[in-house]
Amino acid sequence: MEGNQSWATEFVLLRFQLSPESEMFFFWVFSLFYTYSLLANSMIFALMCLDQKLQTPMYFFLSHLAIIDMSYASNSVPKMLANLVTQNRAISFVACIMQTFLYSNIAATECLILVAMSYDWYMVICHPLHYTVIMSWTVYTVLATVSWSCGFLQALINILLLLRLPFCRSWEINHFFCEILSVLKLACADIWLNNLVIFTDSVLVLVGPLCLVLVSYMHILWAILRIQSGEGHKKAFSTCSSYLCVVGLFLGITMVVYMVPDSSQRGEKNKILSLFYSLFNPILNPLIYSLRNAQVKNAFCRVVQVRSG
Repeated sequence: MEGNQSWATEFVLLRFQLSPESEMFFFWVFSLFYTYSLLANSMIFALMCLDQKLQTPMYFFLSHLAIIDMSYASNSVPKMLANLVTQNRAISFVACIMQTFLYSNIAATECLILVAMSYDWYMVICHPLHYTVIMSWTVYTVLATVSWSCGFLQALINILLLLRLPFCRSWEINHFFCEILSVLKLACADIWLNNLVIFTDSVLVLVGPLCLVLVSYMHILWAILRIQSGEGHKKAFSTCSSYLCVVGLFLGITMVVYMVPDSSQRGEKNKILSLFYSLFNPILNPLIYSLRNAQVKNAFCRVVQVRSG
């Protein structure tokens, strides 16, 4: 391709710089993680559809989180796995733009869904008598619809701003998928508006949700401290600390990627950080939120008994 060409037809993903032996090792490791995330999240979603006792507003957001995690991993991991075992690292322009759009959409939606889940836990623990009245199916549906709509809208804005740019510097994306900041580095036009919108989005869907989650869990912890039972203290603290760790890691790492000033040394670090919310986070979410839940375990046993009987 000519160096002054304005429109790209394909990009090349540089991925990780590894030896052939390391590539095969990580291919099998990442394949196992990816398979597990798909199986765990699909099982959770299926249980919530098949078992009537899990068809309650309380588990509504967990089904959305399972869909998000499967979409998250499937958006970037298959291409990364293919690049680890083949020499063809090219990705078409259309596929790259779609990958960027889906990634932005899903990431923003998950942040907002996590906020809605923290509010749900706040209502369960701090206002149990009013929970069934306030947290109705209508409220849950509105919160989920707003989360998905906001995620779609911010991703659409970013993609429209991206499509107006010419790409003529290089076709090599220094990442294992079409992450928006890495794609923007290839543009040969002024990207200040793109960076401004991305920073604004980060404040709205990362900093804002993190603050709301922290406020919710501060009230939850205060309510837990008033529990008389020592066993209740232990169980509640264990649950809340696990949730906070997952939420804090996801939002914290994403803020590091999108809000810390750029530098020449950030390329490889951002790839490693991106692995967390592309591969490891979809594994942690079902472990923390669902698979340790006694009601989910009982639902699994009931479904297995019905199918086997």
